[in-house]
Amino acid sequence: MIGTITEFIGHFHPVLVHLPIGILLLASLLFFLSAKEKYQSLRPAVGISLLSGACSAILSCISGYFLSTTDDYDQQLVSLHQWLGIATAFISVLAYLFFKQQKNWFKWIMILLTLMIIVTGHLGGSLTHGSDYLTASLRSSENKSELTKSIADVQEAVLYADIVQPILQSKCYNCHGPNKQKGKLRLDQQEFILKGGKSGETVLAGKTDESEMIKRILLPKEDDDHMPPVEKAQLSKNDIELIHWWVASGADFNKKIKELPQTEKIKPVLLALQSGQTTEEIKISAIPLKPVEKASDSVLLKLKAAGIMIVPVAQNSNYLSANFITTENIHTHIELLLSIAPQLIWLKLGNTNISDSSLAILAKLPNIIRLYLENTTISDAGLQSVKKLSQLQYLNLTRTKVTVNGILQIKELKNLQELYFYKSGVTSADYTSLKNLFPKTKIDTGGYKLEMIASDTLLVKPPLGK
Repeated sequence: MIGTITEFIGHFHPVLVHLPIGILLLASLLFFLSAKEKYQSLRPAVGISLLSGACSAILSCISGYFLSTTDDYDQQLVSLHQWLGIATAFISVLAYLFFKQQKNWFKWIMILLTLMIIVTGHLGGSLTHGSDYLTASLRSSENKSELTKSIADVQEAVLYADIVQPILQSKCYNCHGPNKQKGKLRLDQQEFILKGGKSGETVLAGKTDESEMIKRILLPKEDDDHMPPVEKAQLSKNDIELIHWWVASGADFNKKIKELPQTEKIKPVLLALQSGQTTEEIKISAIPLKPVEKASDSVLLKLKAAGIMIVPVAQNSNYLSANFITTENIHTHIELLLSIAPQLIWLKLGNTNISDSSLAILAKLPNIIRLYLENTTISDAGLQSVKKLSQLQYLNLTRTKVTVNGILQIKELKNLQELYFYKSGVTSADYTSLKNLFPKTKIDTGGYKLEMIASDTLLVKPPLGK
């Protein structure tokens, strides 16, 4: 019971500590102003400020001592802050006595008191916000870019050191770092994470439902036990997914991502780290996680000279997208794609004069994930080549001659996620059978019409008096 009362009193320290800081600094300001003749009327206020500041300093020392017994902070830093706080309170009392006795060297006591307040306050700020809180704002943009920068080859990254630890550093160290350990929990080193805190073990390898860390971050924000506290910067959805996956996969501190089983749920999150995009911009497996060598610069120049637009599909990725929209003789130049076959995953042939026979090259481009054939003369015969693209996820056949018989040829494409055939030879009557044939595929027939409602029409009236 006594421990509970002292801890309760200790929690008033952050409130009380600002009183002596403000009042004593005000006393110092009033004293130095009153040294000038036109401000001499302020001198009586110096004594009142010193007395009230000294009393509040003593109360702050008492509440600060009780707070230090909770073991939430680095003891060495706490000890230094504590003794400097006591010294500051003592000097404030001494300053008040010297003021009443009109000592000649009273001003030196005031200078010393001001310096003590600054140093003690700085140590208090270090305990609460971290030792670098003064310079953190100067490096905020730099630190943010370091914590959120994309990883060139995510498969080679160490899950904990390269991904999980930076998340903990940015969102958890203020309360559970080297300077402060709320709930006796410290998360900046492996041994401390495994040791846990006042609530027991924080991380149980492979047991997300039993790991206190996972429980706390999944609680509603309004819950008092939710972590981080609602007033602090919150973990993003991706942060939570990554920490959850780390614990679920064994909470290993040394394994690389490529050594761990990767669920379909975590793949887009990892891909977002590698590409610099958000998971909302990326569909599952839209870009392979498997690294690929960069295409030769000379090859890329040759493709560019032929009028083929070659661009990376994402930042820091060697995978490429090819677009023939500006190519005049597509039948002659399409063979050039063989030189970038390992890197080519998006192929844009829409709005060109591509023929069914030219699509035969697809058999030699096995990594194609997205294929755009809209507004072309492609027919069912061309889909004979398309069905060889086992990795294909997106196919656009809008405004082509393809019929349902052609679509039936690609029924073995198990990875197909999106299929578009608006204004093609496929009729609305074929939709049901195709939906049964591709139950996991989004089939878009286009031609949507919005119903007109009364509020969509504006009634224009002539101005009054006309």
